Amino acid sequence: MYIKSKTTLLNDIIIEKEQHMDMSLKRFISTVALLLFAAYLYFTPPPLGITQQAWILFTIFISTILAILFNLLPIITASIIALSISVLSGVIEPAKAYAGFSESFILLIVAAFLVSHAVHKSGLGKRLSLHIIRRFGHSTLGLGYSVIATDIFLAPAFPSNTARSGVLYPIVYGLAHDCGSKVGDHTQRKAGSYLMMTSMAGLTISSGLWLTAMAVNPIGVGIAATMGIHITFISWLLFALAPTLTAFALIPWVLYRIYPPELRDTPDAPKMAKDALITMGRISRNEWITGAVFLGMLIFWSLSGIFPIDKTAVAFGGLGVLMATRVFGIEDFKAQGEALSTLIWFAILFALSTQLAQQGFMSAVANHFTLYLTGLSWMSVYLLLIIIYVLIHYLFVSQSAHLLALFGIFLSVGIAAGVPGELMTMMLLFATNFNATITPQGSSSNAIYLSSGYITAREIYIYGGAVTLLNLIIFLGIGTPWILLISR
Repeated sequence: MYIKSKTTLLNDIIIEKEQHMDMSLKRFISTVALLLFAAYLYFTPPPLGITQQAWILFTIFISTILAILFNLLPIITASIIALSISVLSGVIEPAKAYAGFSESFILLIVAAFLVSHAVHKSGLGKRLSLHIIRRFGHSTLGLGYSVIATDIFLAPAFPSNTARSGVLYPIVYGLAHDCGSKVGDHTQRKAGSYLMMTSMAGLTISSGLWLTAMAVNPIGVGIAATMGIHITFISWLLFALAPTLTAFALIPWVLYRIYPPELRDTPDAPKMAKDALITMGRISRNEWITGAVFLGMLIFWSLSGIFPIDKTAVAFGGLGVLMATRVFGIEDFKAQGEALSTLIWFAILFALSTQLAQQGFMSAVANHFTLYLTGLSWMSVYLLLIIIYVLIHYLFVSQSAHLLALFGIFLSVGIAAGVPGELMTMMLLFATNFNATITPQGSSSNAIYLSSGYITAREIYIYGGAVTLLNLIIFLGIGTPWILLISR
């Protein structure tokens, strides 16, 4: 018996080593293939009148994205290498390369991430999640729907999906923990991965349902107004209802099928949550303080669209109060290394993407594609423009930058081809929101969920891409006839 066990152990070690060697060989081959691809792009003459500088930057950027997608490098490592090469090669000036670190919305991500962990540490996040489980916790799917429903309810008062993700994240984090799903003990796929991905995906539709749910929505409406197309709060809501509610019905279910949680049915969860709430007892001092700070942040964030209130300053102010009252101490702050990682990789990719746009790469690609639209019916032009607009978001690290760079161009081309103005305007604005999960850096709100450890960058490319495709089908298939019907 001893000899058999020893032999079995030896075989297991040999098999493990062989698997490790196979993985190392595959990684080596993939890395060489990527380097050859990058070299091919580098030595290829720039097409479409793109400058040599912009073409080299594109080579660096797309190689970085592919390294992340194929899991050759962690997103932070790939980003740092890309930054170094871009600056040392002279493709980007140092000041412009580091400009992302001063962007307020990126700092908002970090502050919201830290505040959300304070909510969890205080016990308030656990209490809120237990109340949700008590009401909707009969299944993980039910929790997924409740998370998105909460987001939709909050959205009209929050002109920032980053700020909303800072509100939702601690609740989702608490839900995951109370389902026995944690990153530290490798049980993240039990429920947490699904809930994080669902919440992140939900932001793509909540931001499109309300005119005031995303900062770029009013900007797009303002650009459309200069072309004689006028969208009001009510008309926006009417246009958005059918496709958004359809997406709300389908997204949690589709993710449940393609990215399933290990824990599905939880018939005893509501009673367990009720018992846990009784055990927790009355709200503690730290919960009261955290709740008051959190509520104050919600109020100031909701008023930021009316008064000149900086959302990032509000987040840092709330964090300062939590630290001053020892709810979130210095040691807690030091332990949040993931916040620094998020700040670095997102700031770098944002700077690279911004420079691609400023150096004319984005507009050159967009203008080139529009040359193929001559002679097509307005419906064909409309469909092609929306699909191209969504796909090109792979190159952007900001929904705002995407809209500011391309919305006016695509809208004017569509109108010139005979596409109804309201239809073209609304679908481009919807696409600006629903394409957010196409990449990990597709929206600043994604960074908070990615930093949780429950989901990986590669999973966002795969399943976030699937959500984007689902949204595209829903909004084109249902939203198009709906908007044409309403706008008559």
